[in-house]
Amino acid sequence: MRLGFAGRSFAHPELKSHDSRRWQNRPHLSVSLVYLRDMMVWLARAGITMYRMSSELAPYATHPSLPEFHNQVEECRSELAAVGRLVIAAGLRVSIHVGQHVVLSAPEPQLVARSSDEVCSTAALLDAMGLGAEAVLVSHIGGLYGDRDGSRERFTAAWSDLPAAARCRHVLENDDVCFSVEDTLLIHREIGVRLVFDRLHHRLNNPAGLGERDALAACLATWPPDVRPKVHFSSPRTEFNVDQRPAGVRPRIRAPRWHNHADYVNPFEFIDFVRQAEGLRPFDVMLEAGARDLALLRLRRDLVRYAPDLARRLEPQPAALREEA
Repeated sequence: MRLGFAGRSFAHPELKSHDSRRWQNRPHLSVSLVYLRDMMVWLARAGITMYRMSSELAPYATHPSLPEFHNQVEECRSELAAVGRLVIAAGLRVSIHVGQHVVLSAPEPQLVARSSDEVCSTAALLDAMGLGAEAVLVSHIGGLYGDRDGSRERFTAAWSDLPAAARCRHVLENDDVCFSVEDTLLIHREIGVRLVFDRLHHRLNNPAGLGERDALAACLATWPPDVRPKVHFSSPRTEFNVDQRPAGVRPRIRAPRWHNHADYVNPFEFIDFVRQAEGLRPFDVMLEAGARDLALLRLRRDLVRYAPDLARRLEPQPAALREEA
C-alpha cells in the first residue's frame, strides 16, 4: 500500500508545487516542472511513493481570455517526457485532482466546454509524461442544479463526448454534499468511468445507508484488474474556532465543521478502515490532511507503533519506517 499527499510540502515549505505567478509575470509549465523535480528529490529521500501534483502545473492553460498560455504542453513535450521517466524510475504514483471549476454536469454549455478543455489538457499533460494507467485525473460530478437525474445525465453526456485519451485518464469521486457513492455507481454502470472512494465524503453523504465496506468494494471493482485503485482518506477537523472580540466582549465560539479536513490523520480511524478492507483487492491511499507530508510521515510512525502488521504493507518497508521514527 502506498500513502500519498497532495500539493505543497509542509516538511520543506521552501519547495513549490507549481509556478504560481500571476499571468502578467508569464508563468509557465516549464518552471512548474523544475519545481516538480525538486519536490521529487524530497519524496525520494522520505520514501514517499505517491503524490498528487498541482492542478495548476500548466498555469492558465485553458483560460479562454489568455490564448497565449494554451500551448504549454506542446511547448514542454520533451521536458514532460524527461520528468515522466524520472517518475517511472522512482516508482512514484502521481495523479491530479482538477479544480472545483471543472463541472461537466453544468446546464450551461459554455461551462461544460471549458470543463472539457481542462480535462483534455490535464490528460494530455499526463500522456506527454508517458505515464501508465495509474496516473489519473480526478473530478467530482458537479452541482445538482435542482435536478439530480438531469445533472447525472449531463455529466454522462459530457464525459462520453470527451476524446478517448481523456476518458482513459478521468476517474470520478463521490462528494460530501451532492453526489454519493450510489450516484457515482449509477454513472459507472452506464459509461464505465472508474471510481475513487472518498471515505470522509461517504460518511457525510450516504443517503442510501450503503455500508462502508460495501461502498469501498463497489468502487474498487470499477478498476481494471491490472491497475491498482486509489482511495481518499481524511479525518474530520474536530477543533472549535474562537473569534476574538474587543476587551470585555464575549468571544464567539464556532463549532467544528465535519466537512473540513483535519491537519493530521487519526491513526485509529485509519487502522479500523484498513482492517475493515481485509479480503478486498489492494489499493493505494491519498491522504487529504492540512499538514500534507507531515501528516503522512506521522501516520507511518503511528502505524509502526500501533499496527505493525499494517505498517509492513507500506512503502517503504518497516525498517526504513523505524529509522524515520
